[in-house]
This record gives sequence, C-alpha cells and structure tokens, in this order.
Amino acid sequence: MIKILFICHGNICRSPMAEYVLKDMVEKRGIANQFYIFSAATSTEEIGNGVHYGTRRKLKEMGISCGNHRAVRMRQSDYEKYDYLLGMDGWNIRNMRRIAGDDTEGKIHRLLDFSDSPRDIADPWYTGDFDVTYNDILEGCEAFLDSLTL
Repeated sequence: MIKILFICHGNICRSPMAEYVLKDMVEKRGIANQFYIFSAATSTEEIGNGVHYGTRRKLKEMGISCGNHRAVRMRQSDYEKYDYLLGMDGWNIRNMRRIAGDDTEGKIHRLLDFSDSPRDIADPWYTGDFDVTYNDILEGCEAFLDSLTL
C-alpha cells in the first residue's frame, strides 16, 4: 500500500482538495485499495475546522465529495508513517522539514514537482481562485500517479 500525505498551511483548501481529487482518481481507475491518502496542515490555526467553502464548492462542481473532513496538523511521526509527503508550495516544504526533521529518505516533495512544469500551487485562501488551484492539483495528481509504477 502506498501512503500519501498532502500538506498545506491550514488543511482546509489545497491539501484536502488534493486528498479528495487523488482519492477520486484512484477509485475511478480501480486501484483505490493500493493507496492510503490523507492530508494535514503545517500550522495550528485551522485545526478542527472543515473544508473551506470554496474548496467544497469546486469539488462538488467536479462531482467529488469531501465528506466531513476536519483539519489536522502534521506530526513528526508522519514522516515514518507515509511514503510521500506532498506539499503545495515552498513555504509548506520548509515547514514540513521543520516538523519532520531531515528528509533522509527523500519523501518530501512539492506536488507539482512531478509535473512537466514544476511550480508552487497558489493558495486560494489568498487568491480566491479555486479553479486555478483545482487545475494545478489535478495536473499534479495525474503526474504523481503517472510517476508510480503500479
């Protein structure tokens, strides 16, 4: 089983969007049983809060449910628990390394580092553009899945 943890600042916009997009993708491909997919925050400010209404709206528009997700914070022990810790931007990566310690096993990546156009995924909390964020996450999840040999 491949264990993936998506991480962003608050765990209410980008990382839960990525979590539920990838869950939907692997379900549709009939390979969901090969994955454990979850998401977390690097900060504590949104802990316990649900998915941001903009993310919820965009996922619903795409026919993807985000259930009753509640924001949680990444823990140092997550480094051992997961095979991939996928952040959304450079700040996330820096904060993930602060929490996890040294990335001795090369598990920490930006999601779009798997794509043909490596870059940060903008935080729609600030941009208000959940469509761009969704498209970037979709691109990253597809590229990530393509990088795996299943």
